[in-house]
Amino acid sequence: MTNKTLVLLVSTILFSCDGKQSKPQSNHVDSTKANKEVLLIGTFHYNNPGADVAKTKSFDIMSEESQNELEQISKSIQEYNPTKIFVEWPYNEQNELDSLYTLYQENQYFTNDSLSDFYLQNEIFQLAFRAAHANDIEKVYGIDYSTSFPFNEVMKDIEEANQTELMSKIQNGITKITVDFDNKIEAGVSLVELTYYLNTPEMRKFSNYFHNNLMLLAGDTDDFNGPLLTSEWYKRNLYMWSLAQKNTMDTDERIMILVGASHAAMFELFINENDDWKIKELHEIVKK
Repeated sequence: MTNKTLVLLVSTILFSCDGKQSKPQSNHVDSTKANKEVLLIGTFHYNNPGADVAKTKSFDIMSEESQNELEQISKSIQEYNPTKIFVEWPYNEQNELDSLYTLYQENQYFTNDSLSDFYLQNEIFQLAFRAAHANDIEKVYGIDYSTSFPFNEVMKDIEEANQTELMSKIQNGITKITVDFDNKIEAGVSLVELTYYLNTPEMRKFSNYFHNNLMLLAGDTDDFNGPLLTSEWYKRNLYMWSLAQKNTMDTDERIMILVGASHAAMFELFINENDDWKIKELHEIVKK
């Protein structure tokens, strides 16, 4: 299973899909001393190649309705006025990201025949570039950092330790993803509603439980692939949040971070422990 699979996995598990959607409630520490604010947007990957273990339906990000919603979200972000935007792109491939954003700024992005659907439909290019360009932001920062992710080894440890209950929890979760996410798409749930759904306190809480607690139970007492996975997951997200902070200047009172929903769940943990920062949720800025 790939990293992207697990991001989707823990972001869509164990929640019903009746097509109804309400705005998520806040789950943040009240920090009146904070002098910086981050618009934290957890997302699914708009371009779904179908390569993951959990075979969910693709969401049509290029439909007229989705494009209108992206314009709505972008306008709301423009009014929010972040001065920096950070995305889930390898930090050490910043030059490539810069080149792609230059094409976008020069209105050559969607007319460039050499770009694949990934580049045309991915959330970075559909939302982050759109919002950055609308705000006259000259640079979009990649903050992703690659670490190991021994999920297959964890599953092997669980099998060899005959942990049938734990195995069932994971397998049932994967099955439930396909049902829940597909049902939402079939019910016509909008892009905005799907994004709100992924950023509810319940979703973030389960994501962190899956990565940071459930994995610790894997295997016998001498098996440590589960704790290794958790520690590597922490490391990846800590490095990402560190990169965002290091690239935020004193003059940047508001920034935006667009990452997979499971990353956003981890970022929330870190930010709530930092009195210098507070979180703004998408549903707080999008106008109906």
